[in-house]
Order: sequence, then structure tokens, then C-alpha cells
Amino acid sequence: MDTPSAPASSCTGKGTCRNHDHEHDHAHEGHSCSGKGDCHTRAQTQGRAHTPANEQAFPIASKEQATYANARWPVADIEALFNLPFPELMFRAQQVHREHFDPSEVELAALLSIKTGGCPEDCGYCPQSIHHPAGVKAQKMMEADAVRAAAEKAKAAGATRFCMGAAWRAPKERDIEKVTEIIKAVKETGLEVCCTLGMLTKEQAQHLHDAGMDYYNHNLDTAPEHYGNIITTRDYQDRLDTLENVREAGVNVCSGGISGMGENRRQRALLIAQLANLQPRYPDSVPINNLVKVEGTPLADSEDIDPFEFVRMIAIARITMPKARVRLSAGRTEMSDTMQALCFLAGANSIFYGEKLLTTDNPDTEADLSLLKRLDMKAGHKQEHGHEHHHGGCGCGG
Repeated sequence: MDTPSAPASSCTGKGTCRNHDHEHDHAHEGHSCSGKGDCHTRAQTQGRAHTPANEQAFPIASKEQATYANARWPVADIEALFNLPFPELMFRAQQVHREHFDPSEVELAALLSIKTGGCPEDCGYCPQSIHHPAGVKAQKMMEADAVRAAAEKAKAAGATRFCMGAAWRAPKERDIEKVTEIIKAVKETGLEVCCTLGMLTKEQAQHLHDAGMDYYNHNLDTAPEHYGNIITTRDYQDRLDTLENVREAGVNVCSGGISGMGENRRQRALLIAQLANLQPRYPDSVPINNLVKVEGTPLADSEDIDPFEFVRMIAIARITMPKARVRLSAGRTEMSDTMQALCFLAGANSIFYGEKLLTTDNPDTEADLSLLKRLDMKAGHKQEHGHEHHHGGCGCGG
């Protein structure tokens, strides 16, 4: 068996990996590693030879297009994780999870729609679009005092982070001024602040950062090759540019995707590749959403994703982005307690807490607390083993 090379690590290719920077610098060219030093070769896990370095690469979500030779996570390696037996995948995800987090701890975040409906985008999953007869009426932006009151209520219920969404393609300057006031009001409660407002310029991102915004959510939604089937009013590069603008402003990045929108397994692998290979590092928080089908939207009749396939997505997000908060986001209302427990076991360690996710239902707070109690889990957001904690943002569409 050939011994694969790993330029950014000192690895024998026989199951031991030294000086392994699992967060950003190691090129996972020949290994499926838990982050704890027990590094398996791809040939061991897949029963095939390592992907040649000169194989045609999938374009990575960055202006610096990566190849299989320098991508942290080549698509073929992510597909190999999808193809692992379910128990093996869960075991590896738990290994990575325990390396960086307390596996019994779940972060609680609250989400509020501060400006609902009337969005000019045509995202096929979203009832807030003016293109879809989903019955969501456009509303004006909430006032800062009302948002602060909602934030105080969320904090009293146990939330540590307050995420705010506005249905815009991109905010205007007058909108930024109002959001700035809202951010300052929420910060006074002591909660962490996250926003999802659509596309941002560099100047807007900096202005919101200066006001106190800690995190910004802007999801990639799906794989580039499937993106045009879901959205036509904004291209993939628009999303990547916003993430770059936010990161350059010093704001933590939250970006994930939605499953169950008619994509296939390879496209799910492509989405995770985009996220895991973002430059200079993967997102600080990764919301994995299960499509909430709303009557009147183009995706209302989409076929449900197999529950185990969704759990696989959680596990692979955890393995490929080990220090990120992986958020079990939209779609929990349709999930059984057993499925949610499997997601926690796979590495999900954050949820939205409260009855609404922008315009769709979410499990109520009592149900969430009851589930955590039954699992002997607890709310919190500390990171274990002295690793730096990269906070995340919200998991709405952005």
C-alpha cells in the first residue's frame, strides 16, 4: 500500500499523525483523521488508491481556486466519508467532536425576524420572496426597543446568542443605520449578536462590526452545480464576496446549507467541500438546515431527505470543520427526538431555541429543555481542551 504524503503534517500513513493542525493548515490528501492523532489512510477507509494529485479538481469557494493537491478536503475524500458504514462515520465524528468540545453541551441561540417579507430574491425555499404566493406579508423593520425586549426575553429563557434576520437582497444605507441602533440595543443585554441581512459591501460590514455585531450569517445553501435550480436572482460568487467582506471586517463567519432541495449525495459532498475549503479558514459556525417545505414555494413538494443521510451531513460537517459550531438548524419541528439525538451524537452542538425560525415553526423551549434533560445534556457554549472558541452565527437563509 502506498504511503500518502501530507505536506502540512508529519504522518506515517499507518494510523499515526503528528503535529496535525486539524483546523486549517493540514491538507487532507491521504487521510481521514479524527484530529486526535489516529489518522487512517484513504486506501484503508475506501479500499481504493489515493486520489492522484493531478486529478481534475472541483473549484473551491475562494478566489484562489484550489486543486486536489492543495485542498484541505478534496471532494473525493468527502464522498468517501459519505460512503462509510454509518457506525464508523459516527465513531469518527464523535472522536473529532470530543477533541474540541464537551460532547454533552449544546449552545442555545434565539432568532428573530426584524424585517419580514417583501424580499426581491427568488430563493425556491423561502416564503418571504415576493415571487412566491406563500402568504407572508411584507412588514416594516422593527424598532430597536421592541427588538431589545425580545432579546431580554430570549436571554431569560436561556439563550446566549441573539440572531436577527431581515428579508433583503442587500440593505440600503438607511437600513444599515437602523440596524446599527438595533445591534447596540441588543448588545446592552449582554447577549452575543448575529445578523443575516443579505449581501453586504466591505463598508457595510465594517460599519456593523463597529456597532458591535459579533457574527454574520450568509449561507451558501447548496452546491454550485445545483444552485441555479434553487436561486436565479443572486449568483454563487455574490455569496462568497459577502463572506469575504464580513471576514475582512473582523466579524465571525456563519455559513452552511440546506438539505432536501432535490440535490443528490455528490452535490451534498460538493457543498461541504465549498464550506470546508473556504479561505483562509472554514466558517466559525456551520448551520445544517433540513428543508422546511412551505406551501406556495417552488420546493413545497420536494422529496424528503432520508433521516440517516441528514445525520451523515452533520457528522461530515463535524469531521471536516472540527472547531466550528455545527448548528442543527431549520427543520427540527419535523424531526423526532431520536433523530435529534443522533444529530447531537454526530457532532451538532448548537440549536435555535424558541417557537419561530423567522417565519416557520420551531420546537418550543420546554420541548428542547425536556429533550436535553432526557439525554443528560446541558446548555452552554464553552470549548474544551483549551482550544480557541470560534463563535458562530445563525442558520437562516441569509
